Amino acid sequence: MTGTSPKTPMPASAPNQAGGRWGDLGLRLMSSLVLAGLGVLSVALGGWVFFSMTVLIFALMAWELAALSDTPAQPLARMGIAALAGLGLALAQLQGWALVALAFAPLALALTPRRDARLIAAYSLAMLLSAHVFIALDHRGAVIVVWLVCIVVASDVFGYFAGRLLGGPKVWPSISPKKTWSGTLAGWLGASLVGLGFVLVEGAGWGLLAISPLVALASQLGDIAESLIKRRAGVKDASRLIPGHGGVIDRFDAMIGAILAVWLLELVVPLPLGAAL
Repeated sequence: MTGTSPKTPMPASAPNQAGGRWGDLGLRLMSSLVLAGLGVLSVALGGWVFFSMTVLIFALMAWELAALSDTPAQPLARMGIAALAGLGLALAQLQGWALVALAFAPLALALTPRRDARLIAAYSLAMLLSAHVFIALDHRGAVIVVWLVCIVVASDVFGYFAGRLLGGPKVWPSISPKKTWSGTLAGWLGASLVGLGFVLVEGAGWGLLAISPLVALASQLGDIAESLIKRRAGVKDASRLIPGHGGVIDRFDAMIGAILAVWLLELVVPLPLGAAL
């Protein structure tokens, strides 16, 4: 990371690039394979490895949020906010009153000069809460984490290919110009297939079939929420840290929505998979 801003000019529209509608597929695929490998390793090892990987990812996301919004550029403040995000996540594992530590980075974002300070602070708080819940889910067993990741990946992959093959009306063109209804519905279908797979293979309850597309919907809303922040900042990508995907938030924004959806759903009904919360 450097002190330079990650901002990239927002194109006037979202036309296909020189490689056509599949122009970014190869680079996206390569980056996805690397990320998948790291993800599989962290889930398989669990414990401190999973915790450390989660803290690193969300600290980078906090850095990107600071870089997206600070005016003028404040390299040291960005690093400080990333450190506060990591520290807050670590302290929050103590439970009880320590959960207030999740507010360290959001408060720093709200109290330093930046655009849309309240929006950025609120988003960062939701982001760090989702990280805390994600770590708690891992404590209950890898199967829940794997199901959750598979939901997000299936929704993204099915949506990506359906959107490019079928096209059609946009969901919210002023915020997310590439997201189509065909891709959105395909994402729900992909999530349903993942849920069915876990019912048949892992013996999960049939209620997972209803929950899976709801979590996929939440993941899509997470993607739209981040698109809104980037649109207001006038950038295409949160940073250039991940080739083919942009920033870390660009890759993990859907996970924020999905994790929070699982957390909220479990306030109403138990998740028919893995150990109880």
